[in-house]
Amino acid sequence: MSNEYQAATESAALFDLSDHGKIEVTGPDARSFLHNLCTQNVQNLPVGSFCEAFLTTNKARVIAHVWISQPENNVLELDLAAGQADKVLQHLDHYLISEQVELADRSSEFALLRLVGPKAAELLNRAAMTPLRRHRLLALDGYDLLCPVAESADLQKRLVDAGAVCASRETYEILRVEAGLPEYGIDIDENRLAMEVGRTAQAICYTKGCFLGQETIVMARDRGQVNRLMMGVKIAVGSPLSPGTKLYRGNEEVGHVTSSVFSPRLGAVLALAYLRRGSCDPGMELIVEPATDGRTAVVCSLPFLSGADSVLP
Repeated sequence: MSNEYQAATESAALFDLSDHGKIEVTGPDARSFLHNLCTQNVQNLPVGSFCEAFLTTNKARVIAHVWISQPENNVLELDLAAGQADKVLQHLDHYLISEQVELADRSSEFALLRLVGPKAAELLNRAAMTPLRRHRLLALDGYDLLCPVAESADLQKRLVDAGAVCASRETYEILRVEAGLPEYGIDIDENRLAMEVGRTAQAICYTKGCFLGQETIVMARDRGQVNRLMMGVKIAVGSPLSPGTKLYRGNEEVGHVTSSVFSPRLGAVLALAYLRRGSCDPGMELIVEPATDGRTAVVCSLPFLSGADSVLP
C-alpha cells in the first residue's frame, strides 16, 4: 500500500484537480436556465449546496457530467472534467435566447483542491479553511476548496503543514474506481445515454418538470430497462484490465471495460464496465477475453466500497 493511498484511507490526502473545467452561470434567470438544460432540480437548489447532474442532448446523450454549486443567489458554478469547458459553454450558449444570464469560463482563474480522508475535517480546522463543499464521492470524507490560481501553492502548503499528504493522479484513480465514480472522457462520452451511466439516483430527478432529454430518460424509466448499464467487475488475480477489454458470457460478448485498478483494501482487480441487459446481475460470472486472458470476472453493484456519494449537510 503506497503512502499516498494510506494517507487517504487513514489520515488525509490532497489532490490537485485544477485541470477541471469551471464555468460560472450568473444572472436573475441563472437557476431556471440551467434547470431546463440539466437532469437535476437546480431551481430548488439551496444556496451553499451542490448537486450532481448531466447535461444532455435532446436524445439524452451525455454532453457533460457536472457538479453544480450555488455559493450565492443568482450565481451557479459548474465543475466538470478537464478539457470540457469550451464544449459546455457552446452547448449552454446555443440555448441562451432571451434569458438574463451571463456565461463565463473560469477554468484558468481558479484552482480546485480535493482533501479526502478520515482526518480531513481535523486538518481543515487546523489550517482555518472553509471548503466549497463536503461530500463522499470517493467513499471517504471529502472537502473541495476553490481558490484563485495564484493562491493555490500557499493553500497546499498550509494543508501539508497541517498534516495532509499530496497525492498523485494514480492514487486518485484507485479511490475513484473503488467508489464507482465515472469520469467523463474515460467512462462517459457523447455516445452514452445518461441512463446507462449508473448515476440515476445521484444525478437524475424525475419530478422536476421538463428538461432537455427528458422524454428519452422517462421512456427508459417507464419501460424499466436500458440496453446496457455501467456496473462493477471484480477479478481475484492478475493485473488491471486495459480500457476496451471485452467481457464475455459463454461465447457471447456482453460488455467492455472503461477503467480498471488494483484495490489494496479489497485485494482484487476492480473495473468499471458497461454490460448488456441480462448480464448485469451482481454475482454473475463473466470471462475476460477468453482467447487471450480467460480470467473469471464477477459482476458487482457500485460502489465497490460502501459510503460513496453521500452529500453531507
